Amino acid sequence: MTSPLVLTLIAAPGALPATLPARIRAALGDMGAIPGTPEWLAEGEACDLPFLELAPEQAVSIARGAIGALPVDAIAQPAEGRRKRLLLADMDSTIVTSETLDEIAAYAGLKAEVAAITARSMNGEIEFSAALRERVALLKGLDVAALQKTWEATEYSAGARELIATLAADGAVTALVSGGFTWFTGRVAQGLGFTHHFANTLEIEADALLGSVAEPILDRDAKLAILKRLAAENGLALTATAAVGDGANDLAMLGAAGLGVAYRAKPIVAAAARARLDHAGLRGLLFAMGYAAQDIKPG
Repeated sequence: MTSPLVLTLIAAPGALPATLPARIRAALGDMGAIPGTPEWLAEGEACDLPFLELAPEQAVSIARGAIGALPVDAIAQPAEGRRKRLLLADMDSTIVTSETLDEIAAYAGLKAEVAAITARSMNGEIEFSAALRERVALLKGLDVAALQKTWEATEYSAGARELIATLAADGAVTALVSGGFTWFTGRVAQGLGFTHHFANTLEIEADALLGSVAEPILDRDAKLAILKRLAAENGLALTATAAVGDGANDLAMLGAAGLGVAYRAKPIVAAAARARLDHAGLRGLLFAMGYAAQDIKPG
């Protein structure tokens, strides 16, 4: 017999119709799967549907056909080992709602220009390191007060506090890994309780940005290397890890992690990722790992 798998349906609170799991269960059966009994992880928000004899990507395709236009996500994976022991998370547009570099640029009157470069980089149209250098160079001479103002306006994504608090309470290692800047990752890591944080360093002198970033730049290859290093340091196989992010520079770590989730992702990332959260908040990542509502810490 094949190993048991599980399809998890996830939505914003109250947005998962009570009848949907049964409809998807029937659709899976029609396509040759052996579906089990749906189990609600959170009423109206998340439901597990165990199944056998069908590949995860096929189950997700069938589920999405039944979901249609409903704001519901579907993630399928092996049932064993769902609770990952290491999480790597991108920061901008993932753990926080904004792109912090774009917001800094607003104080130089260059937000539109910088944001356009950011968008192309995050969708894989231009190389990340070159794009980062180009954007930072435009900010040469900007007062560091712009960083503080940007931080004061920065908001956490829905479910970010719960995600990190729950994993920490369960003894998992969490790392914030960003192509942004340590000036922000340090504050986010402290505020949410991440175990580690890694990012690029803005070069500053006399309270002004020098328009440069310390080398080497933390790019997609560096994110992958950090995933592998932290897994090895904690005695974990990559199958015991998770990663979440939205941009092209996250693709390598998403592909290597046991559970790689594209969160509100750019088109190139959404197309390549094995798992996606397009509608639910970051609580959804906990449901994908098998946590029920009563297991989730408020943060």
